[in-house]
Amino acid sequence: MLAALYNESGALLEIEGPCPGGQVGAAYVRWSDGRRSVLKWRPNVSLAAFNVGPVAIVDALRSIGYPAPAFELAVQLGDAVVAVQELMPGAKIDRFDTSFLDQALVLNRLQGRALADHPDAPVAPLYLRADGPGFCLHEPLRQFNQRTAALERRISALDVEHLSGDDAMHLDFHPGNMLAFDGTITGVIDWDGGGRGDRRFDLVVLRFGLESEPSTPEAIARLDAMLDTFPDDVLVPVWAHMSLRMIDWAIRHFTSADVEKWVDVAEQRLP
Repeated sequence: MLAALYNESGALLEIEGPCPGGQVGAAYVRWSDGRRSVLKWRPNVSLAAFNVGPVAIVDALRSIGYPAPAFELAVQLGDAVVAVQELMPGAKIDRFDTSFLDQALVLNRLQGRALADHPDAPVAPLYLRADGPGFCLHEPLRQFNQRTAALERRISALDVEHLSGDDAMHLDFHPGNMLAFDGTITGVIDWDGGGRGDRRFDLVVLRFGLESEPSTPEAIARLDAMLDTFPDDVLVPVWAHMSLRMIDWAIRHFTSADVEKWVDVAEQRLP
């Protein structure tokens, strides 16, 4: 990736090593002037689509004060885009409590109508009836056991392709993608899959994230109470999407116990 960046742009960067956490990967890099950044890649996307998607979304949010990392460089490498992003201050959140929830809700409100002037920003598909690109796969649920197969039938019966709206959607809005310093959220990272739709999607993602990230019961209870106010035409398809996403991933990458855990979560709110 560094060689491709150099060949396409003349930018010479030095690799420092992988960033901790995550399941796909990113690396720290250093510019010739000593400045540090983050190297990432996104497969199966054109640079043009990347520019009207993640780059435009981040630019729109940053213009209203949202702490998202700027894209400093992006080039096409085969069917993928290699990007260099600003290294945001802060560290991973150790325990997500009600103070962090309050801050996350403020950030989520900033996402509202943030893409009203960006009609080319792509909508975010839910993949309830067809497979996503490497995630939200249906066949693993059909094949794993009777319980997951029954759940897949309930999910695929929902005829919803995406959520309408001009809100910015992160799509992976959970504590693992938030940085904080001294109790304050200083950055929300990993906007590579961002899209346009309804910002409430991200609060459902956050609720799933609190199942696996260290968090307080008070934060979970407050978020649950908020989700109870969402209309069914928002909550049900997004809950189905996240259920499919997490169960499929657990089947292919984790243990049977993890699968059963996510099936338990899925059944809490699926009709």
